[in-house]
Amino acid sequence: MKDIMIFQSSFCDAAQPWQLNLQDPATPIAEGMLYFHNYIMFFLVSISVFVLWMLFSVFYTNSAKSSKFSHSSVLEIIWTIIPAIVLVFIAIPSFTLLYSLDELSDPLITLKIVGHQWYWSYEYSDYETSISDSLSINFDSYMVGTNDLTIGSFRLLEVDNRVVLPIKTPVRLLITSADVIHCWAVPSFGIKVDATPGRLSQASLFIKREGVYYGQCSEICGVNHGFMPIVVSAVKPSMFEAWAVLKRISN
Repeated sequence: MKDIMIFQSSFCDAAQPWQLNLQDPATPIAEGMLYFHNYIMFFLVSISVFVLWMLFSVFYTNSAKSSKFSHSSVLEIIWTIIPAIVLVFIAIPSFTLLYSLDELSDPLITLKIVGHQWYWSYEYSDYETSISDSLSINFDSYMVGTNDLTIGSFRLLEVDNRVVLPIKTPVRLLITSADVIHCWAVPSFGIKVDATPGRLSQASLFIKREGVYYGQCSEICGVNHGFMPIVVSAVKPSMFEAWAVLKRISN
């Protein structure tokens, strides 16, 4: 059975040529990261402009006076207090975002992810549908070769078995590895978790909109590191239930 195909052209959910900005967020965590990025840029630009103005002022407009300037207690107090205040304004939203990454509120689906050299294995450990009881679904996901690509597919990003997840549903991700360190990363989800052998890492996921989301292994894991992409199809819960039933039958 072919996985559910969804394509949303109005969002940037995969890397594009000459892209300068981040991919469009699809989860509350990714939205928080994008907001925090823009928030930090305000301070970076303001500080950079101020420092450049100071350098220009010292070297070109008032060099005679600055050469005789040696000490000022008031200035030392100012350049100590102001950066401390700036750090407080940066720390408060960063702590909020950091703690929200570890929140896991009553997940309805658990997806186990195992990294291999060089492909991914997925297992839906436990979930419930309106048709059947809790059962397990597992499959491997390999990159589709260039010669097998269809029109509209991304080279080096398409896989033969996509991960299908329902939107607006709390999902728990359990990530590990069977050999070396891998990294399961999807930019639109704001997720980048190392898959470490002998260790089970956990992450939460709440997808807000339908779409197809692309990612890659973000840890140098060997010669074929660049050939183990990640593709997630986010669908409505009813479509996910239908997919799960058909996937179980096909297995």
